[in-house]
Amino acid sequence: MSKQLAVGVVGLGRIGTHHVQTLLGIDGVSVSVTDADPRRARRVGDELGVSTADTPEALVEAVDALVIATSTPSHARLLELAAASAVAAFCEKPVALDLGTLQRVRDAVDRAGIVVQVGFQRRFDAGYVAARAAVAAGEVGRILVMRAATHDPVPPPVEYIAASGGIFSDLHIHDFDAVRFVSGEEITQVYADGAALDAPWVGKLEDVDVAAAVLHLSGGGLVILSGTRRDPLGYDVRLEVFGTGDSIVVGQDDRSPIRSVEPGAGRPPKPAYRDFWDRFEPAYQKELAAFVQTVRTGAPSPCPLEEALAALRIALASERSRAEGRPVSIEQVN
Repeated sequence: MSKQLAVGVVGLGRIGTHHVQTLLGIDGVSVSVTDADPRRARRVGDELGVSTADTPEALVEAVDALVIATSTPSHARLLELAAASAVAAFCEKPVALDLGTLQRVRDAVDRAGIVVQVGFQRRFDAGYVAARAAVAAGEVGRILVMRAATHDPVPPPVEYIAASGGIFSDLHIHDFDAVRFVSGEEITQVYADGAALDAPWVGKLEDVDVAAAVLHLSGGGLVILSGTRRDPLGYDVRLEVFGTGDSIVVGQDDRSPIRSVEPGAGRPPKPAYRDFWDRFEPAYQKELAAFVQTVRTGAPSPCPLEEALAALRIALASERSRAEGRPVSIEQVN
């Protein structure tokens, strides 16, 4: 049996509660939790049979590792708490909404020497891993064009959107990371646009619920990005890679929430993916298992803060491009 590892989870919304359940399924892991809402913490603790702490500060004193699943504005503070307590940390994306804050966090983490893993779960999805392997092995040839799409089934609550940093820092930051992960290339320039078409209140927050962008890869290829906060058929996430040697796609299967209208084409044979957990549950489980293994062995983080920094710079460049109506080079975002 593996050495017992005490893991604390901060934040017990949908993803945080799923993380608690995943951790309880890993051999030799004990879990304790806390939440800004004490009643929710007690309820989850009672339902899942885990101990609770009143505050993150109290929690971090009793654990070997911390899983941060709170809203984005609190991520930096909690990572700095983990660094000050010399506790390894897993943090959901985005780590921060501005480069200054993220750099400050990275400096604190580097000084403390702790392991931090960022929650880009697509890196642990079987399809994305296979696509990365095909590109790395040369099977795809030179990448000509990629198409990345993330379409949520329904918009999140207004409170979530208001604190999210915008559609590029929230919804599409996964796409930016996935493109870099699969292609092995850097994104060098972005030309982005968007519109508030579905929920009128989104525009009042100076955000959009429909987004599109053209990205330039360091190898010369292009990426076409699309996203919506609503998809009537379900949760649709795909990544297509078109090269000189092959054309491949991640996320196209018998549960893909898109309907063909070609003559003779029937409806998808299985129910479409309902949400992010329905689509990526195995990936979420694998990323937390990897985090636990990393903490136990002292191995390098499979997704360090440098990856969060790269994705955030692309997101900020996209937002600037949308606001200014022009292409923006990633190196301009400092």
